[in-house]
Amino acid sequence: MGVLNVTPDSFSDGGLWLDPDAAVERGMAMAAMGATILDVGGESSRPGAEPVSSEEELRRVLPVIEALSKRSTALISIDTTKPGVALEAVRRGASIVNDITGLQNPEMLEVLRQTGAGAVAMHMKGTPTTMQQAPVYEDVVREVRAFLEESLLRCEKAGIERARLALDPGIGFGKTLEHNLRLLRELKSLHALGRPLVLGVSRKSFLSAVSGCASVEERLWPTVALSSFAMNQGVSVVRVHDVAPNVEALRASRAILEACA
Repeated sequence: MGVLNVTPDSFSDGGLWLDPDAAVERGMAMAAMGATILDVGGESSRPGAEPVSSEEELRRVLPVIEALSKRSTALISIDTTKPGVALEAVRRGASIVNDITGLQNPEMLEVLRQTGAGAVAMHMKGTPTTMQQAPVYEDVVREVRAFLEESLLRCEKAGIERARLALDPGIGFGKTLEHNLRLLRELKSLHALGRPLVLGVSRKSFLSAVSGCASVEERLWPTVALSSFAMNQGVSVVRVHDVAPNVEALRASRAILEACA
């Protein structure tokens, strides 16, 4: 899953793809590098980020989604928490809703029910504005797993089949370094939920703490390492900014795993 932020303030690439034409070309390039999903987002979810209006979010994402859906064979995902944005994005060509709030909004569930779109339910403690203000868990793995299971049950009650859903533990979203590392170590425990796992660690700040890299750009190689680790742990989708090196790492990891099967 290639990250396509059409925002002025995302932590790693804010402003680079704000122009719709530039964003479309970036999406096409990521698809050519091997991204099978393009995740388009018009509102930053970095720690401390402030929300934007639905109107502004739609202005940013709809031209990009519409153009990519016509030009690319990649699946289009809309990264949003707003039901109205999700609905319009699906109408313009998106087929997946990537919701960092875990599909808790009944209106979002109704959008999924009406449109038949797939969805990713992610765990987040708090909101982007508050999530990194001293998050506390008694047992982070157990609590994240319980939250994701509740998301599945909520969707089922709303008439949304489990087959349309994937789950994301939300690395970096309301978690300390220790929480992130424990979740990564115990990723396989989430397979008990029976749905594909999506993992987003690309360029995140905790990578500097564990690798010693100083800049956002230097977090590329720890990201690549964790992509290979994620595949070994049975993760189905890795969400990344740098598609080509991650695709190469995944292909090498797949070759090893298939040879050992």
